Amino acid sequence: MSVNSIIRCIDSPITMTQLKEIAAERFGDMVKGVVDVELKIMALGGELHADEEAYLLEKGSKQANLWGINIYVSEPLPQAIEFDSMINVRPSQNNRSRAVEDKNLQEQIIRIVQSLII
Repeated sequence: MSVNSIIRCIDSPITMTQLKEIAAERFGDMVKGVVDVELKIMALGGELHADEEAYLLEKGSKQANLWGINIYVSEPLPQAIEFDSMINVRPSQNNRSRAVEDKNLQEQIIRIVQSLII
């Protein structure tokens, strides 16, 4: 099975039940995701954020717009969202840690995730 066969591009809303099914395929209680803040889509289901990042780049996303998150399916949104990924380390964009440091960007990501998980 190829990596891309289990990564999903979420461009229209899915239910929390569907999110839990995606989580069950890999980590059980958590789903890794990459959000494109320009296109307002996300990739879910990869083993690594880098896999999802590559998937979205292949679909035309721009690197500067992609941010890695984790979603814990037992928690309500937005508390379920954790801003922690190696792909977020971007000194060129003034983000020097695995976290998304810009609070406005965090809020933008939260809005996108909440629009895509109902």
